[in-house]
Amino acid sequence: MSDFGYFNMDCMDGMKKFPDNFFDIAVCDPPYGLKQELVKDRGSYAKQKNGSRIWVDSEEYDMQDWDGEAPGPEYFQEIFRVSKNQIIFGCNYFNFPLQGGRIVWDKCNDGSDQSGAEIAYCSFNNRVDIIRYMWRGMMQGKSIAEGTVQQGNKSLNEKRITPTQKPVALYKAILGRYTQRGMKMIDTHVGSASSLIAAHDCGLRYVGYEINQAIYRKSKERLDAHTAQMSIYDFMERC
Repeated sequence: MSDFGYFNMDCMDGMKKFPDNFFDIAVCDPPYGLKQELVKDRGSYAKQKNGSRIWVDSEEYDMQDWDGEAPGPEYFQEIFRVSKNQIIFGCNYFNFPLQGGRIVWDKCNDGSDQSGAEIAYCSFNNRVDIIRYMWRGMMQGKSIAEGTVQQGNKSLNEKRITPTQKPVALYKAILGRYTQRGMKMIDTHVGSASSLIAAHDCGLRYVGYEINQAIYRKSKERLDAHTAQMSIYDFMERC
């Protein structure tokens, strides 16, 4: 069996090392297979808290083939083998029967040329839940509770690493609803490491995989910088 941690490798090879139902939850955002290899220039004006507007250049990503093909049935079969429950983003794009609940992430970016929401499969129930959190470049939400309000201080915004990056706050909202401290989580396509940062803050033991070396290097630096900051729970557990 493999150790816990974050690894630069193919998730299909990694999952083979774990027994059935080893993980309490799988939180995954695999490629959707839309073949959007080139990122458009999405520069835009961002409104500041004082009412002024500044131009914000779009991000540049130094990776390719991030959305080449959606995973095949063998991927989903393996995910369902190693985990007891699953949250899988992009379920509306996959040719695989994912019967269960849905989580709709409303990005609060009406009027843009990007998707206004993303949908995740949720194995915990059969209902549809909505999480509203603004997420469009520099226009990021203040908090999950105030997701439709733009964060005033842009210096607090998360730095973008991948085109399909999701915010830490979104993952924290999901993990806070469906997990407890000490549970085991797997993410097969880590990308920016937002999911692992959220898992760390929620007290979960995690295994994450990222096959792209350039993405892995950047996200590992981000994860290491975050986990180096001792939380109050770390202090309490060591006392």
